[in-house]
Amino acid sequence: MDPRIREHAEIVVDHSTGVEPGDNVVISAPSVAEDLAVALHETVGDRGATPVHLANDGRARRAYLRSIDTEELSTPTHAEALYEASDVLIRIRAEANATEQSDVPPEKQAAHSKANQPVQEVALSKQWCLTQFPSQANAQLAGMSTEGYENFVWDAVNKDWAAQREHQSRMVDILDPASEVRIKSGEVTDVTMSIDGMKTLNDYGEKNLPGGEVFTAPVVDSVEGAVRFDMPLYHQGREITDAHLVFEDGEVVEHAAADNEELLTEVLHTDPGASRLGELGIGMNRDIDTFTYNMLFDEKMGDTVHMAVGRAYDECVGEEREANESAVHVDMIVDMAEESFIQVDGDIVQRDGTFCFEDGFEA
Repeated sequence: MDPRIREHAEIVVDHSTGVEPGDNVVISAPSVAEDLAVALHETVGDRGATPVHLANDGRARRAYLRSIDTEELSTPTHAEALYEASDVLIRIRAEANATEQSDVPPEKQAAHSKANQPVQEVALSKQWCLTQFPSQANAQLAGMSTEGYENFVWDAVNKDWAAQREHQSRMVDILDPASEVRIKSGEVTDVTMSIDGMKTLNDYGEKNLPGGEVFTAPVVDSVEGAVRFDMPLYHQGREITDAHLVFEDGEVVEHAAADNEELLTEVLHTDPGASRLGELGIGMNRDIDTFTYNMLFDEKMGDTVHMAVGRAYDECVGEEREANESAVHVDMIVDMAEESFIQVDGDIVQRDGTFCFEDGFEA
């Protein structure tokens, strides 16, 4: 086994989730990620915890969703009970076929997300980590060789997370006490939102591995303006390109996309909260410098901003603020490398991808 897999497992268990003796741990992994699943079981055993292994298989999920009638979809209460009885949840992403679910109707995917919302809420209340194993299908999607993608993934995962935390803390210090953020990029994107009373979190490889962003939640009805997400979104086995959203009073009032606009429509129509922003995130991981059609990595790129329609993370919502509720949380990315800036309470804090605390910044 590649020694980097064991290092990956140790970071998940020790840094990301802090598994302790006696913990009940759920490890969810597809068969293509067997090596990492084995390393995680070994590491969990070393820590004196008890694992349960779930197969997270795209073919099986496709078969189920294509066979069941939409009106018969229901909450899997047995999965909810398992998560309730668990202390730590670890989920590994890896694809044998990145387009496995491309022929599942979008409306059925949306209904499935709504049915699983109670399970998702329980999962988010636990200590959890989502990470990636470098499969061949994901390498193909990224346009890389297998070896090149393996190097890319493990360079992004197996790193000095204490140093990354310190780097990102400077942006947290700017955003956390702030009231208003403006994002401007190119000729289309110009959007403002209030983050007054919200909390800014520092993601340094805990819940998401790799980490590399700071993120917060907008005040629900405060988002105004237009956004062009110029980086593609790969969602449910389909590619949404050139997504364009217009916000008024926090709600999407117009939307369009060059490809798979109907899928974007289904996402926004999942429930009332799906047409509002639940997250504003700023990528800060300089080791992720290649777009790979994998949001777990792409949203962390240092020259990007991402916004998610749907659910807001509870940890970001201040005590006197309302959390946006939804069954979905779908991130989309704005390229901030050129003709762009981030403005916080009237001050430019990033221009053309360079932060105000980095060399080369020009206000």
